[in-house]
Amino acid sequence: MIAAAAENNALGKDNEMVWHLPDDFKRFKQLTTGHHIIMGRKTFESFPKPLPNRTHIVITRQKDYNPENCIVVDSMEEAIEKAPKEEDVYVIGGGEIYNLGLPLADKIELTRVHSEFEADAFFPEINPDEWELAAEEFHPKDEKHNFDFTFQTFIRNTNLV
Repeated sequence: MIAAAAENNALGKDNEMVWHLPDDFKRFKQLTTGHHIIMGRKTFESFPKPLPNRTHIVITRQKDYNPENCIVVDSMEEAIEKAPKEEDVYVIGGGEIYNLGLPLADKIELTRVHSEFEADAFFPEINPDEWELAAEEFHPKDEKHNFDFTFQTFIRNTNLV
């Protein structure tokens, strides 16, 4: 999974992000380019056009939904089934899709935005008993970034009994 979420787990409002962090976009592009990305229909429709050099798998309940050059499915299980087994696949949102994907994920690439926002979509809580923080890199706000943020990598704890 890959996401940017505020301290209160806010992801966005009215199908838009509520912050602009160019370094987060660069990291997202670097990690997801060349891979399959799984998203909900509303997340897909928030893009001006499909993201280049990625295979889009869109989850929707709409039966006649058929955007060009996308794989359209009606469940997270079908999305996983359509993705290659031997490579990284990224769940990229939105909130409902993250909730469906979290139990299936083995890694979370999270940009934690150090502020709180009013939102209508939220990232699920990361249970510290299930997830281990494997790496983090803090970035202070600057002329291009209005908020402090931290890149965090969580790995599912496989030592659960």
